[in-house]
Amino acid sequence: MEQGNGALRQGDLAEAAEKFSQVTAMAPRFAGGFFSLGLVRIQQGKWEESITALQKCVQLDPKFRGAHLFLGIAEYRRNRYPEANRDLKNEIELAPKSADALMWLGIVQLIEGDTEGAVVSLDRAAVLSPKNVDILYHRGRAHMLLSQKSYEQMYEVDPKSWRIHQVLAQAFVEQERYEEAARECKLALQDRPLESGLHEQLGDIYWKQNQLESAESEFGQELEVDPDSRSALYKLGTISLERSKPLVAEEIMRKVLDATPESIEAHYQLGRAEAQLAKNDRAIESFSFVTANASRADKDILRQAYYQLSQLYRRAQKPDESKKALQVFLSMKQDADASEQKKLQDKLKRAAKETGEDE
Repeated sequence: MEQGNGALRQGDLAEAAEKFSQVTAMAPRFAGGFFSLGLVRIQQGKWEESITALQKCVQLDPKFRGAHLFLGIAEYRRNRYPEANRDLKNEIELAPKSADALMWLGIVQLIEGDTEGAVVSLDRAAVLSPKNVDILYHRGRAHMLLSQKSYEQMYEVDPKSWRIHQVLAQAFVEQERYEEAARECKLALQDRPLESGLHEQLGDIYWKQNQLESAESEFGQELEVDPDSRSALYKLGTISLERSKPLVAEEIMRKVLDATPESIEAHYQLGRAEAQLAKNDRAIESFSFVTANASRADKDILRQAYYQLSQLYRRAQKPDESKKALQVFLSMKQDADASEQKKLQDKLKRAAKETGEDE
């Protein structure tokens, strides 16, 4: 075992496999030897041999941590999906917080056509490992497939439903085809003028087109249909600011904060309205709430809150506070610019690579 592990650390898979094979011959009841051999065989891409070794491991010790996981992965690689499903579930029974086991189970479930089950597994995996890019990718794919499946079933049940127009509007928005999106949303509203959410959806589309007056009207109509819609109320207040109505925006944002006093976004928009109304002390309080809750704040909003504070402190003749706020703003802006530049470079590299592959 020592020699095999040493060879493994040096990347000598053939030597490691030979040593672990010797272990299994010398100690045929030692589950750990078969587990190590199975892992090396996986790294070598020798799937059948890895399955044989890992099956022997779990026969000797059904509760050997990790054995069912790697056995399931090897079976997946050999297209043995029912067996992989079974062994991955066995691993999850032993280790309910294994994000890897849940991810691989989700992958297998997707291939087997169990989209709903895959969504459940991958959602659980994402909770346990929220920054795992592989999990996030497969989770997004699972949700996309589930949405597609739901829409297909919906169309089969009632192809003339207003919901079809609503779904088409969402699809057009994702493609940035806003004229078509607005048309589909209006068709949905013709059938269901009092349906909660439709006016807000149309208002969002108008907002993306910079048709602020129409967006304002739709958010107002949404509130007539659903007076308790906090999102529509917030959007109406923000649109009022964009349309140079700070007094209206101030009143609306205070209503939003009455319902959700911890809303970072509402405090920020209230601060903007108060600043436009020259209520500088109140504006400073609103923006300071944002900066005091930096861990919960959107980065763009946080950055702009520091900029607004730098300007307000300057007007209040507090140069030290203004300088500090401006320094934080500039530091955050520099980080944001660097991030955007990196994204652009990565995009250009991917485009160049794809062009080269096409050629």
